[in-house]
Amino acid sequence: MATTEQRTHVIAARDRGPGPAKYRLPSAMGFQSHDLTKRLSPAYSFGTRSGIDLFKKDASPGPQYFIDPKCTRRGKDGVPAYSMLGRHNLNTNQKVPGPGQYSPEKNKPPNERTAPKYSMAGRTRFRKSDSIPAPNSYTLPTTLGSRIVSKRSSAAHSMAGRGKAGGFSEDLAKAPGPGKYDPIALDVNNRKAPSYSIQGRPQNHSSASMPGPGAHSPDKVTITRKKAPSFSMGIRHSEFATPLIVEITD
Repeated sequence: MATTEQRTHVIAARDRGPGPAKYRLPSAMGFQSHDLTKRLSPAYSFGTRSGIDLFKKDASPGPQYFIDPKCTRRGKDGVPAYSMLGRHNLNTNQKVPGPGQYSPEKNKPPNERTAPKYSMAGRTRFRKSDSIPAPNSYTLPTTLGSRIVSKRSSAAHSMAGRGKAGGFSEDLAKAPGPGKYDPIALDVNNRKAPSYSIQGRPQNHSSASMPGPGAHSPDKVTITRKKAPSFSMGIRHSEFATPLIVEITD
């Protein structure tokens, strides 16, 4: 099946040519692509590195010589120089006590009398097998109430529970109370007063089809009053259409 291609007609008046930014004037600075209509000043450049092998390979050392400061133009300097010796290694196996390890004030002279000194002995090994209870293991019975057999106790009274039979709340007549009866409506014997209610919203009316108060604009009504002139903008004509020129004869 052959396809039809829609062709658009090209209007010759639409092709106006390139704009001013399409053209670029040659530069008047530098040496390359210089404007031929402008005067060219002399341009100087740096020379290139020579191709001799002497410059390609550096075989001489740089400023890396160290001159001894003791050597002068008169010879070697003979001034004595002193330095500090390093710390010697301590022998870790030598356990010699220092001066602070001794307490001479605690040692009494051997020929003088001293006060008696008492100390606490250690716990014996028989303490673990001691089966005698401690004083806090005994609990004496309380003297409140009738719990001690050997002591006289006062009378103890208790409150019994409330029984269902014989109490003041027992309903012997099995009669209903005042709250069991509903009050008789007055409309049964007397004339009934009118009663009003609010009717529900009808289902056949749609709220979308009924305009509200804000939908009306009385200020825009011009049928019963004068209307100010209103102007509108016409359509845009094609710039390629030929204008109609009519000669007017006298």
